[in-house]
Amino acid sequence: MKLFSRDFTTKEKVLLLVLAIILVALVYYQFVHVPVTEALDEAKNREEALEVELEAVQLRIAKLEKMQKEIDEVYANGTLKSMPSYNNSHNVNKLLNDVLGDMGYNITFSNVTRNGDQIRRNIYLQFTAPDYESVRTLLSQLTGSDYRCLVGDFRCTSEKGSLEEGTVTVSVTITFFETMVGGTADYGLPSEKTEK
Repeated sequence: MKLFSRDFTTKEKVLLLVLAIILVALVYYQFVHVPVTEALDEAKNREEALEVELEAVQLRIAKLEKMQKEIDEVYANGTLKSMPSYNNSHNVNKLLNDVLGDMGYNITFSNVTRNGDQIRRNIYLQFTAPDYESVRTLLSQLTGSDYRCLVGDFRCTSEKGSLEEGTVTVSVTITFFETMVGGTADYGLPSEKTEK
């Protein structure tokens, strides 16, 4: 059985061969070249995105390493202080009384303030010291205590006009910091954030 009724001429065979080559080239282009090119482009885009993400991660790692170094330095030089749990007022009062000793002093406690888990106990302190060196020693004992505190609004006056001579009268605000972690709320503690 003959498929075609006649044989193809050489010219027709060449045309069929060219047509077959064009058809194979189109099939190759559509089903091989285009998908591979798209996959390569997508891979390149993913690579660029991963490089950007890698740079961000490396920056975060550098920042974390710097923070860890700072923490290690704090541990090494002994300046680390833990923050006591609320309510540490008894210990703060004892510290103030121990440090102030027999100096004439007046302590005014403000209401505590709360910002999330952080508690601030603000104290206004007035005292009279025999000399300026005693004031420095007293403030060093307060800031060097086991309780985190911040000294602010510090004023010194001397009855003789010079801090180098005679008794010194001091007024200072001190903020002691506490945390609600491990603490128990009571009636003296605001329930909402009252940061000023």
